[in-house]
Amino acid sequence: MTGAPGGGAERAVICGIGHRLPDRIVTSAELGERLDTPEDWIVGRTGISRRRWVGPGEATSDLAVGAGRAALKSAGGGQIDAVVLATTTPDRRCPATAPEVAARLGLGEVAAFDVSAVCTGFLYGLATGAGFLAAGLADRVLVIAAEAFSTLLDPDDRTTLPIFGDGAGAVVLRRGRADEPGALGPLVLGSDGERADLITVGAGGARHPFPAPDDGSRYFRMRGREVFRQSVERMSAAAGTALDRAGWTLDDVDRVVTHQANARVSAALAERLGLPRELFAQNIGEVGNTAAASIPVLLAQAAADGGVEPGGRLLLLAFGGGLTWGATTLTWPHLELHDAQGIG
Repeated sequence: MTGAPGGGAERAVICGIGHRLPDRIVTSAELGERLDTPEDWIVGRTGISRRRWVGPGEATSDLAVGAGRAALKSAGGGQIDAVVLATTTPDRRCPATAPEVAARLGLGEVAAFDVSAVCTGFLYGLATGAGFLAAGLADRVLVIAAEAFSTLLDPDDRTTLPIFGDGAGAVVLRRGRADEPGALGPLVLGSDGERADLITVGAGGARHPFPAPDDGSRYFRMRGREVFRQSVERMSAAAGTALDRAGWTLDDVDRVVTHQANARVSAALAERLGLPRELFAQNIGEVGNTAAASIPVLLAQAAADGGVEPGGRLLLLAFGGGLTWGATTLTWPHLELHDAQGIG
């Protein structure tokens, strides 16, 4: 998926979309009281007024099933041959969460597996789904990005606790032509493992499987200043490459849909690219940083409220732990949309 598109070339095409957010709303005023931090400090540094967190007994799979069900309904139903779930917060270390999601969606014994690329997970998931289509392994693929990131957060860390929210977004991919609306443009993906320690959860893996109960290693940690710099640098470079490979220029872009890290990252990225901030779709103020789910949740919400319209030329950008990053282009299709919160 890296060549320049031709009219008759085969591509992965988005034909359905959906999202799901938890019902629980957590305001920045509420977190400010907990952290003994002024609400305006939190909002000023992050741009986030409130976010959604999972409630008791609610997990990543529940959000993934809700988003997947909405995307399938948007696509008009039909056979799904594979499920790709991008998540950093699987229900369990083993097995993967995707097979359970597929079963709960009634998809039968289809291929189903998890992809882990932190906040770039959705774009990595799109690339994986597109690869299944290109290889003839599937005719339609359900790509879901779902996170219960609140379960990783240190309740006393004011640098990370206010940033993240929980949620899920999903799309259905089918085979199609490169020149039709919904066709994914060339996908640009990258990583830098030498900076893996910038965004981490130290415990729970093979290197540190059993942390001391009070050492904090089970919580998410982030070195904010360097992550900020890397995210702007990596996403702006990926944007240029994706546009070149698609045969677009920045003037061709109607809307930028970027991972919702925080409002300051989006502003800095707009300045770096030389684009007006109004071109950047944004929902971080209401849902926070939903990690891998942020792009599909934003796409679903923007499509519903008119922020993204059929025929609009989109630039998608993401950056996350690993380090990982990605970009692609897309002309938005006309899709049937449903109230995800009502589908459940």
